[in-house]
Amino acid sequence: MMPLQFLRGFLMGSADVVPGVSGGTVALVVGIYPRLVANIRHGSRALGSFARLQFSAGGQHVRQIEWNFLLPLLAGIAVALVSLARLVETLLEDHPVEMAALFFGLVAASVVVARGMVSRWDRARITIFISVALIAFAVLGYRSGEAESPATWIFFFAGAFAISAMIIPGVSGSFLLLMLGMYEAVLAAVNDREIDVLSVFVVGAVIGLAVFSSALHWALETHHDVVMAAITGLLLGSLRVLWPWPNGIDGPELSGPIADEFAAPFLLAVVGVGIVFLLIRLGQRSGAAVDA
Repeated sequence: MMPLQFLRGFLMGSADVVPGVSGGTVALVVGIYPRLVANIRHGSRALGSFARLQFSAGGQHVRQIEWNFLLPLLAGIAVALVSLARLVETLLEDHPVEMAALFFGLVAASVVVARGMVSRWDRARITIFISVALIAFAVLGYRSGEAESPATWIFFFAGAFAISAMIIPGVSGSFLLLMLGMYEAVLAAVNDREIDVLSVFVVGAVIGLAVFSSALHWALETHHDVVMAAITGLLLGSLRVLWPWPNGIDGPELSGPIADEFAAPFLLAVVGVGIVFLLIRLGQRSGAAVDA
């Protein structure tokens, strides 16, 4: 069980290290999403109780956490993040256009994945989808590119924002960092083992999880299709960030491709689409193996 749980975590971490299908989506397709959310809620309630100095109640929530389930999962996620971050950072520096095209394909495929999570598309959900897509496209036009040497405290908010990918299927934590302009900075911190910066990021993630997990869980439970329609629109509109030209993910400017630079980015976008569906397929096989 533990090696399989580690593999699930590795798949989740692999999905989250690049801006494509989210770790939450992988958790959903391998059949552990409800259990993961339940453990996250126990953890967030424990933190809330400790913050209010209610140590007895906090201890009860801690004892409700399935550590045999959670620890190998977290270990798999951590190994994937550390092992893949260096490669992704190097490729971003040396091949920004090609990597942006790959990410574009990953997120474009994630739009299809998120769309399939809406059980019924009626007029209201379609309106929400289109509205959010248009707003995201317009707002991201003001994005100024990747942050240069961001202050340490900014990593706190980046962690709090990005952690929602563990709760909301369809949204990649790395993609949210891209929207914030913090993706390359976080990758560099992981690769350079900047413990102080990463500690601030982790604290932000933990607090963000404690604050938002219950609200997001309630929203998904009570208004699942509305939330997922909005998420699908967000993913579609935010493809603006990943348009490869003129220079990858460094800014919101849009222009047409250069003739002799089109073939490789196009092929990589197709590869990105394939990676998303391959990850989902692997996740489904992993879930089927457990059911058997």
